[in-house]
Amino acid sequence: MWRPDVEVLGPWELAVTPTLIVSTALATRDFQNVHHDRDAAVRLGGKDIFLNILTTTGLVQRFVTDALGPATDVRGIRIRLGTPCHAYDTLTFTGQVLPHGIEVVGRTAAGVHVSGTVEVAS
Repeated sequence: MWRPDVEVLGPWELAVTPTLIVSTALATRDFQNVHHDRDAAVRLGGKDIFLNILTTTGLVQRFVTDALGPATDVRGIRIRLGTPCHAYDTLTFTGQVLPHGIEVVGRTAAGVHVSGTVEVAS
């Protein structure tokens, strides 16, 4: 359901735990070691395990549907990843309703993790 009375969404802060990262990677059948093995993630240049893109996409959708209501009809999501979102980061989502959709940004202390547009039915 479109809510024309809403112009700005958020903020929504999410504490990103290792359990969140591992469980959502497994739920999306992403078995890459950087999403569940800290030693491997560090050996490959990361500071810790980090969210996969499917989890990030789901969190973007949840942010919008939580703000606009569960009956919101999401028609498309176009996102771009930035800095990784590691275990123990706080991921903060904000959004703005624009004529072409909902612009969403998710940030950690390191910078923008995700940005993009969610298209919803009007």
